Amino acid sequence: MALVLHTYKGNKGAFKALVAAEYAGVKIEEAADFQMGVTNKSPEFLKMNPIGKVPVLETPEGPIFESNAIARYVSRKNGENSLNGSSLIEYAQIEQWIDFSSLEIDANMLKWFAPRMGYAPFSAPAEEAAISALKRGLEALNTHLASNTYLVGHSVTLADIVTICNLNLGFATVMTKKFTSAFPHVERYFWTMVNQPNFKKVLGDAKQTDAVPPVPTKKAAAQPAKPKEEPKKAAPAAEAPKAAEEEEAPKPKAKNPLDLLPPSPMVLDDWKRLYSNTKSNFREVAIKGFWDMYDPEGYSLWFCDYKYNDENMVSFVTLNKVGGFLQRMDLARKYAFGKMLICGSEGPFKVKGLWIFRGPEIPKFIMDEVYDMELYEWTKVDISDEAQKERVSQMIEDAEPFEGEALLDAKCFK
Repeated sequence: MALVLHTYKGNKGAFKALVAAEYAGVKIEEAADFQMGVTNKSPEFLKMNPIGKVPVLETPEGPIFESNAIARYVSRKNGENSLNGSSLIEYAQIEQWIDFSSLEIDANMLKWFAPRMGYAPFSAPAEEAAISALKRGLEALNTHLASNTYLVGHSVTLADIVTICNLNLGFATVMTKKFTSAFPHVERYFWTMVNQPNFKKVLGDAKQTDAVPPVPTKKAAAQPAKPKEEPKKAAPAAEAPKAAEEEEAPKPKAKNPLDLLPPSPMVLDDWKRLYSNTKSNFREVAIKGFWDMYDPEGYSLWFCDYKYNDENMVSFVTLNKVGGFLQRMDLARKYAFGKMLICGSEGPFKVKGLWIFRGPEIPKFIMDEVYDMELYEWTKVDISDEAQKERVSQMIEDAEPFEGEALLDAKCFK
């Protein structure tokens, strides 16, 4: 009995086994007339894999599922070879990179790819976390490849096969040139490998996407179709509605509720100018000026603390996270001023912030529109408490050390 691979066309999991077969000299037949969603739900298929996932390799000894397990079997089918290393340490390192590729590259790439393709619900915070984790994995891979042509040893191993098949999906769908240019050694490795004959025979001509797919939107087509109405007879010209003769006047744009609040003696732009223009004696000029201007009836002060500081192990990822938050706050620029401090000399870094908002509470439109808000604990400042008031002053002036820690960076929203 020949080895038979049950899968749909273009399955990256199947590619691992097929490329391994090319290197190991193993013949694999692909099951004919496989139809995803039909064949894999049949009783015959479920006997091979009870949860109906693909690929599945049918062998004389019995079926195998899970793509990495299938690739391992194929790589050894004709006896030991260089795909699995030449020593125990190389074998362990190959297994190490297979796990790394699966957990750090593939898993995070799929969390980015699947929602964009409509295969899973889209969540902006989840996507941002997935991309950050993917970048961290690619950075580690890039560092290793800076001094290595292959992941292990001096020739292609199963680790390279698994990693390239995982990367191939990312390059083709979400990882644009702009994204991958930060990892030049990964780029060199990928393009070198996919142009090797055994890879190219299976993968074809690899291509890199020009753009990340847009976030899917709910389409009108998904709604129940309305029954067709009988065409109405045209009304006599004399009875034509006036609306047909003249366009309806555009409706005035609804005002932001914050613009309807009673006037405040504090002009936020005046404070922003004072902050920007004070180059010396900051405490005596800018901080004193702030408290002289501050109107607790028209504005409110808030501390914020990031809820998941234990995840902030990498400095540039943490800085990008805060930078993204400030970009998304742009819709509040007219009504807010903020300081974000990233504290610590090494991970995990702590992210702490101070914000002034127009009105007595955090504006509802900001809570609704800026998803980052829910990633922070928000505490209203009690300015009658001198300790809290001093903390506000220190955060505005980027006091260092702040609460016993060095500042990695301080960002201002104004």
